[in-house]
Amino acid sequence: MKSFFASKKGIILTGLIIGTAAALLQKLGNPANMGICVACFIRDITGALGLHRAAVVQYIRPEIIGFVLGALISSFAAGEFKARSGSAPFVRFILGFFAMIGALVFLGCPWRAVLRLAGGDLNAIIGIAGLTLGIYIGVRFIKSGYNLGRSQKTYTAVGLMMPAIMIILFIVLLIKPELKTGALFLSVKGPGAMAAPVFISLAAGLIIGILAQKTRFCTMGSIRDVILVKDFHLLSGVIALFIGAIIVNIILKQFNPGFEGQPVAHTDHLWNFLGMVLSGLAFALAGGCPGRQLFMSGEGDSDAAVFVCGMVFGAAIAHNFAAASSPKGTGELGPLFVIIGLMTCLIIGFTMRKKI
Repeated sequence: MKSFFASKKGIILTGLIIGTAAALLQKLGNPANMGICVACFIRDITGALGLHRAAVVQYIRPEIIGFVLGALISSFAAGEFKARSGSAPFVRFILGFFAMIGALVFLGCPWRAVLRLAGGDLNAIIGIAGLTLGIYIGVRFIKSGYNLGRSQKTYTAVGLMMPAIMIILFIVLLIKPELKTGALFLSVKGPGAMAAPVFISLAAGLIIGILAQKTRFCTMGSIRDVILVKDFHLLSGVIALFIGAIIVNIILKQFNPGFEGQPVAHTDHLWNFLGMVLSGLAFALAGGCPGRQLFMSGEGDSDAAVFVCGMVFGAAIAHNFAAASSPKGTGELGPLFVIIGLMTCLIIGFTMRKKI
């Protein structure tokens, strides 16, 4: 079984399941072309906790909880759970912050970029091009000696903290406390109010978390490996994700090709492109896309958990300070945040290199 998940058949099956699940979750209630979006769903959780007050994007997404707990179950079952930390955690926090900024300017993570294209949104082509350029720049840093240092083995309790937080979030979602402060914040309209049934979403997240942990599925890694070592193994899984999603979208009549009028998207191509350049560069410097960071946090990597916390902070700042885009276009301060993010990531890349 272990050799199967390490094979091309294993990664292709994982991609097909993710793509199919995303399209089906959309049919069951998740936002259009957003059956699964790691960045958007983390943004929704951030809003549900009151860390931003964009009322249309507030919901505790069970899929995110499932990703972490699925990876936890998978890694424990295989003896692969390894509590570790100490690889430049604050730098990873900053990279997570700017990765989220770029994703919310584009309106989607790498998974959603592929899913948007599978739904017919041609604006996604611009985003994928930007993502590829950002990763390419990151690969150039890696080849010139960029390194965040080695993580160290740590207490098991440290590695279990992110899964514990996810369990608490799920309990909160089920209870839905009504406090005098207004929490829990849940959207009554907009994308945050659109959701598949809770336990179906959780089950999908658990299955994906298990499979992705086994196969090391990563959209950023797929592009990085092609550029760095001409290895197409991970890319075959991403292509399978696209194929699974587009087939199901066509069958369910969810495929609507074009640039204009796409759900939760805009046509400002310059900032679609540059937003994903920023995200791609941040992902490459951090060593994984947001999905991969969640899976790693489930298998005990607290540095990946710090990256996720950086994304939460990025979502809060993006919506509180008018940096997030909307279907009307980029946010007022979105371009400024992207420029600052690109400069920051370039500084990190240039200054954290070892001589080789």
